Amino acid sequence: MKKIVMLALTTCLALGAGGVYASQASDLKALQNYFKKKFPKVPFAEYANGAYALDAAKRVNWESQRDFPPFLDFLDQGEELWNKKFKNGKSFASCFGNDASKVRAKYPFWDANKKMVRTLEGDIVKCQKDNGEKPFKLKKGKIAYLSAWIASQANGQKVNVVVPNDPAAQAAYDRGKHHFYAKRGQLNFSCADCHVYNSGKQARGNLLSPVMGHSTHFPVWRGKWAKKKGDGFGTMHRRYGGCNKQVRAKPFKAHGDEYRALEFFHASMSNGLTIDAPDYRE
Repeated sequence: MKKIVMLALTTCLALGAGGVYASQASDLKALQNYFKKKFPKVPFAEYANGAYALDAAKRVNWESQRDFPPFLDFLDQGEELWNKKFKNGKSFASCFGNDASKVRAKYPFWDANKKMVRTLEGDIVKCQKDNGEKPFKLKKGKIAYLSAWIASQANGQKVNVVVPNDPAAQAAYDRGKHHFYAKRGQLNFSCADCHVYNSGKQARGNLLSPVMGHSTHFPVWRGKWAKKKGDGFGTMHRRYGGCNKQVRAKPFKAHGDEYRALEFFHASMSNGLTIDAPDYRE
């Protein structure tokens, strides 16, 4: 199956230069079929729970964390940031609309006018700049609190990332797909090595989670991050940077073209799963 997935990727990249692109739907179907064979006892909906869908013992600890989430105070701060007025009298609702429950589910998306992938955190910073405010840092802190609160308002909705029939959008999607499957760093690892081919196996004491479901629970609270400074919240692009460092590769800029393209592909592989954010991870 690994050879089949890699062959499909190679074919996609070869055809891409001629303007023919593999479809998002076929990629998603192939990945779902792969995991259905790899973990036949795991229901599709369970993939939103990451590695805890695969290990009963780890699931017990995870459920105990969810009973008394360590991030509630930070989530409250996120709500305060949403309601806080800018110096010009406007607020984040002026950019995103008054109904916060309609925000998270549409990200990431392709902006045909700007010819770029738009992310929630990127648009939070854009909103601040457009209103003369000092922007948040992009990976953790206040941006993660606000993004987490916005995401929590969409809980129960389905992930549905759309890659339109537009060569530029397809190129961005394919760039993200290439990033996901390409080897990088001194350790010569790809995202797929951990989260497709070796998912369900142990690495440094951690159980490697399947890629399906990753985007459902971000921003995420990680116990590892919390141990360092007491603040465990981080955005998806913080996690991307951490993964690059773990394979001894230089991280890309948060919400730059490379990581936005990766999020476009990555999030689309969770289509059909339910948003349940924020959540706890080790």
